[in-house]
Amino acid sequence: MTFDRETIVLVCVLGYMCMCLAIGIWAMRRTHSTSDFFMAGRHLGIIVTGVAVFSSMMSGFGFIGGPGLVYRMGMSSVWIVVAAPIGYCFSFFLLGKRLRLMAELCDSISLPDVVAARYNSEVCRLLTALAILLGVMGYLGAQILAMATVLRNVLSNHEAIGPVSLEMCMAVSCVVLVFYCVTGGIIASVYTDVIQGLVMVVAAVLVFGAAVKSYAGGVGGVVEVIHADNAEAILPWGTLGMVGCLSWFFLFALGAVGQPHIVTKFMMNRRITDARYILAFAVIGYLLSALLWIGIGLVMRAHVLAGSHTALVDSDQAAPQFLQTFAHPVLAGLVFAGLFSAIMSTADAFLNIGAAAVVHDIPRSLRGRPLVRELLWARVATGVLAVVASVFALYSGDLVALLGAFGWGTFAAALVPTVAIGFNWKRATAPAAITAILSSLLINFVVKVGNYSLPHGLQVGALSLLVSLLLFFGISLCSRPPQLDPDIEAVMDF
Repeated sequence: MTFDRETIVLVCVLGYMCMCLAIGIWAMRRTHSTSDFFMAGRHLGIIVTGVAVFSSMMSGFGFIGGPGLVYRMGMSSVWIVVAAPIGYCFSFFLLGKRLRLMAELCDSISLPDVVAARYNSEVCRLLTALAILLGVMGYLGAQILAMATVLRNVLSNHEAIGPVSLEMCMAVSCVVLVFYCVTGGIIASVYTDVIQGLVMVVAAVLVFGAAVKSYAGGVGGVVEVIHADNAEAILPWGTLGMVGCLSWFFLFALGAVGQPHIVTKFMMNRRITDARYILAFAVIGYLLSALLWIGIGLVMRAHVLAGSHTALVDSDQAAPQFLQTFAHPVLAGLVFAGLFSAIMSTADAFLNIGAAAVVHDIPRSLRGRPLVRELLWARVATGVLAVVASVFALYSGDLVALLGAFGWGTFAAALVPTVAIGFNWKRATAPAAITAILSSLLINFVVKVGNYSLPHGLQVGALSLLVSLLLFFGISLCSRPPQLDPDIEAVMDF
């Protein structure tokens, strides 16, 4: 690898990061209230919202974790790619308009605000905020770990810098991220999403082509060498097996409706009627970007098996190593730069909803009123959450994608019944929502902390989502019908 190649990649990354920091400073001048910090003032247009929705899912989870999973498990994680667009459709159908109407009706600045209004319950607000806060730790940790992984790869491959530790890269990533998030809030996130989303769609298509061309036999050669090593890896279920793949499909298709960093963006767009167009942007953008997920993972596995690249010690190195070794340096620099932007904007979204839970929702549920100087405390909470999530990611021992899947499962099991079903079914009750959230958190964290393995590759998020749904429906049907606020009922009839 030449010095010029390394320098090109490093300059692209540093230039793009400086641009993102500049966006943060610009956004700070437009952030004057907690509504601006958490909800972007509800003035986002179709393109901004659409790109922000699909970018929120791809980010470090898709561009680092995705290829890592394909390299490690073969075709298993492709079921996530297939499920995600279906999840977008579920999300827009169930919540695209209704959540925006409820947010405007309640003048809310967070998802727990709307949940509290729907169930007329401060306990529901508190538990929703806690579920969001706990889920943020896993998913935000995945973003920061992905950012540190890429930064270490870029710096260590530069002759003038040499090897650097993951801990050092985590610290640098955390400092840059906190500055970006504290200054601009959600406004910085969504506008960075527009730039990086468009960049990543183009780059993903180019990288997919580069990945196929980098292997002498093309797609056929990749399939042949992987099949010869492990036939299961290239078959539809991959090495995870049928139960594991279907549980991922269930979790990511239905679970998308419970992802607060995605559905809260429905509360920010300017017009309710924009939802149908936002969906089209989100689905098309995601499918094109996912080419990078699949292409790099399979090709890097083929290169390692064929002996044209050394074996990877860490599966999360699949994408960085491919870009550093096989892609054109300008394209590699562009992808790395866009990836940093994607991670920062998505991490900003998680820090945003986590900070809202800490300084807005939990105090309101316990004290009946928000904190004084809420915007100041939101910025303080943002820094604290970033540090805690970094430590969690660094010492959890999980891959980026598995951390992301844990966060996704925590959100899905707690919020799909409470929000997706509860906002569309008048019979849903507050006790059912409370039980669903508590059961989901209990199952997810007992399995995670206890380091238990479920049989046949079953994903814990899928299990907890299934249990919470059954409890939600069962308790609602066994309880007395709730008395809804007339305005809430009118929105649900819309």
